[in-house]
Amino acid sequence: MSDYVIFTDSSCDIEPALLEQWEVPFVSLTVKFDEDQESFANFEMPFEKFYDRMRKGSVARTSAVNMESFKEAFRPWLEAGKDLLYVGFSSGLSTTVNSGAMAARELMEEFPGRKILVEDSFAASAGFGLLLYLTVQEKRRGASLEEAAKFVEDQRFHLCHWFTVDDLVYLKRGGRVSAAKAFAAGLLNIKPVLHMDDPGHLINMFKVRGRRASIKALADKYGELALNPGRDTVFISHGDCIEDAKLLETMLAQRFGAKVQLITYVGPVIGSHSGPGTLALFFLGRER
Repeated sequence: MSDYVIFTDSSCDIEPALLEQWEVPFVSLTVKFDEDQESFANFEMPFEKFYDRMRKGSVARTSAVNMESFKEAFRPWLEAGKDLLYVGFSSGLSTTVNSGAMAARELMEEFPGRKILVEDSFAASAGFGLLLYLTVQEKRRGASLEEAAKFVEDQRFHLCHWFTVDDLVYLKRGGRVSAAKAFAAGLLNIKPVLHMDDPGHLINMFKVRGRRASIKALADKYGELALNPGRDTVFISHGDCIEDAKLLETMLAQRFGAKVQLITYVGPVIGSHSGPGTLALFFLGRER
């Protein structure tokens, strides 16, 4: 079995120290506030500071990773005799994974003895992180490069992403809801519940009134869809609303005996589009 490295990008919202424990190197998408000259990588600005600036009205824009950055990041591993499995940010939301695929094709011509497999996660934030974590466990159990890639393909459409946002203004900026709907939702305290579909797009599924009802709706979806309720791996990510994340964790434990393995921030790359107050739940389900 050839020696290989699982590679990823920062939209998985797994902090660098934890990725290092998983032995997963990464490239970073970048973020830039409109009033700033410089961009910053997903983990370079403290998350609390990032969300504080958004709450004060700053608008952040994101940039994908380009092909040359991938080539620069992949090359040292190939030179060291390693093969690569790059698991990337959903192509439904970013061109990043396509840039990784183009870099892989060029580098395999340069290193004909090496393999680079590229898999679209069709996932984002800690849902992408959960898929990555499960793939790392497969590798540690002895899965080959091809077996690990097949695992990603088999599991990615069972990776449930259910989330809610506190203010529709950020989704409005991204064109996901109209200005009129965002305004009306604010007046009526309407909270959307969204998920990620199989092509990796964010889809508005239904609406509830009030924040607590939206958090309960996420727990309801776990009970409805989870493959192994109470025995599976569950991740939560949040846009600077840790108390809401803990409330969701408590609901899952009390209702289903579920144990949340990781609570993490929604990083600036995803948070630029979803905003402060985003709360997301990730688990393996019968379907997305």
